[in-house]
Amino acid sequence: MRYVAAIDVGGTTMKGGFVTRDGTIHAFERRPTPRADGPSAVVAAVSAFVADLARPRDGMRPLAVGLAVPGLVTPTHAVFSAAFGWRDVPASAFAAGVSVPVALGHDVRSAGEAELACGDGGRDALYLPIGTGIAGAVVLSGELYGGAGGWAGQIGHIPVSPGGVACGCGQRGCLAAYASGGALAARCGVDDAEQVLRRFLDGDARAAEVWGEAVEALALALATYTLLLDPAAVVIGGGVSQAGEALLAPLRAALAGRLAFRRAPEVRASSLGALAGLMGAGLLGWRAVPGASGRP
Repeated sequence: MRYVAAIDVGGTTMKGGFVTRDGTIHAFERRPTPRADGPSAVVAAVSAFVADLARPRDGMRPLAVGLAVPGLVTPTHAVFSAAFGWRDVPASAFAAGVSVPVALGHDVRSAGEAELACGDGGRDALYLPIGTGIAGAVVLSGELYGGAGGWAGQIGHIPVSPGGVACGCGQRGCLAAYASGGALAARCGVDDAEQVLRRFLDGDARAAEVWGEAVEALALALATYTLLLDPAAVVIGGGVSQAGEALLAPLRAALAGRLAFRRAPEVRASSLGALAGLMGAGLLGWRAVPGASGRP
């Protein structure tokens, strides 16, 4: 079996496994992301995960490693991550002692490539994973748009309430400070966004307030995006998307209410769900294999 190793680093959990050329995932594994222990601990945990997946097994080893991380990312450096607090981490720091090629990429952009390869969203869309943080993958005319520096899609740091809640990026009032999984949990005083959802569905007043503010913040950011780029679809992924219609139905209504003179784009859940980032990391890995392209 020919395969690459793939790792998707999230703010709470790292997902890893082997991805074959047809996109099948084998030996899937989750590990906690030690974010509370600081950026060096996260780098060390990622490096250990990479080393474990890159070692030979039953006489076989991956052809390459694809590593998808959050924040501002270039092929050579993890430049900045508000979630982890790291700055200018070289790709080599994640791959000490690994002898196969290692490709570093942005988690959401990579997940967007996986969605695009699966045909989800169409030629003009926004792929928006909502997890510990929020970022977007911008699809224009069937291609991912990276912008001048490759960092387009930082929709999580669009201000939705200027002067509002402090965000880990150093700004105030960012979308991520209201609508990310981490923000939902922190503002409700619980451990994770799933607990916020359960309390909201059970009629808890504080959870309903936090959930409602998150939906309104998302609608405001998406209305701005829609008026600028006219997407056919907004594809919601990440852990918070597990809420299903409890998130999507009010978000559709709130977005439509902010677009007085035009129809809102379709808003739907990702077809790849929580595995989009891992699939995208697999595409990164295959792109690093000599003679192979990034898409199946």
